Amino acid sequence: MRQGSRAGRAVYAAAPVVAAALAHIGPAVTWLPELRRRRFPGLAGQGDAGHVALTFDDGPDPVSTPRALDALDGLGVRATFFFLGENVARWPAVAGDAVRRGHELAVHGWSHGRPWLPSPGRDVREVLRAAHVVGEVAGEAPRWYRPPYGILTAGRWAAARRAGLRPVLWTAWGRDWREDATPASVRATVAASLRGGGTILLHDTDHTSAPGSWRATLGALPGIVRDCHEAGLEVGPLGRHGMAGPGTGTGADASGDGGGGAGARAGAGASRGAAGTRTSGGADTAGGWHGPGGCGDERGRRAVRDGADPP
Repeated sequence: MRQGSRAGRAVYAAAPVVAAALAHIGPAVTWLPELRRRRFPGLAGQGDAGHVALTFDDGPDPVSTPRALDALDGLGVRATFFFLGENVARWPAVAGDAVRRGHELAVHGWSHGRPWLPSPGRDVREVLRAAHVVGEVAGEAPRWYRPPYGILTAGRWAAARRAGLRPVLWTAWGRDWREDATPASVRATVAASLRGGGTILLHDTDHTSAPGSWRATLGALPGIVRDCHEAGLEVGPLGRHGMAGPGTGTGADASGDGGGGAGARAGAGASRGAAGTRTSGGADTAGGWHGPGGCGDERGRRAVRDGADPP
C-alpha cells in the first residue's frame, strides 16, 4: 500500500515537469513538412504562386558567402540570407556586402545550438541580440526568423514575437549540408519538392555542415534557377514573395493567426499531426511542380537521398 502511495506521489510530482517539457517542444512538430504544408502554409514559406523564394542559412562566411554572392550576381537573382548573429558579429563586412548587392538579411538565431532544454530567457536574449546585429548591418529591422534546424520551440516562438520577427521555414531543401552532396543531388532534391509559391532552403557556408559542402550548392544554383525560370517562376527574396511581415495581422500561417497562436495549435495537435505523416527519407514533401529540368519528376525523386539532421 505504501509502495503504491509513493509511486502515486512521484507521478503527481513529475506531472508539472512533463507538462512543461511538452509545452516547450510541442510547437516543434511544425518541422514535419507535410503537417507544415497543410496546416501552416505561411510558416512553410508558401507565397505567390508565380514566385519562388530563395533562401540561405548559416552565414556569413568570409570564404564561401562572397562566392555565393558572385554566383547570384551572375544569375541576376536576389535572395534572403538567414545569418547567425555570432557570424555577423565576426564578419560584419561580409554581411554588409550582401546588403550592398541587394539581398535581404534575416535572423537565424545567435548560434546554431539545439534547443532541447527549456530556456525561454536565453531564447529571447539570443534572438534579440541576433536581430540587433543583423539590423545594424542591414540598416533596417529584419522581418524574418528561421530557427536553427528548423525547430520552433515555445521559447523560440515567444522570442520571435518579442523581436518582431515572423518565423519562416521552407517547402523545399537541397540537403546540401551532407558530405556526399553534389550539384546534381542538390538540384534534384530541390526539384523533387518544389512548386510555385515555395521557399527553397540552401546554405552559403559549411559552418555547421560537412566541410566544403557549400561547393555543391554553388554548382547546383544555375540549374535550380534555370528550372524555375523555364517553369515560368520568378526567383527572389522573401520580401518579394507575397508574404506579409510581422505586425500585419497575418502571422505565421494563412489563417491570420499570429506566430504564437500557430505554435500553440501545433503543440496541441502534435500527436494528431505526427500520426500518419510520413516523408521519404525525411525530405520535404510539399508536392512537385512539373517544370523543365525534372522538377517534381520521377528522376528527381529517385535522386533524393536520406539525410540525418535538418539545417
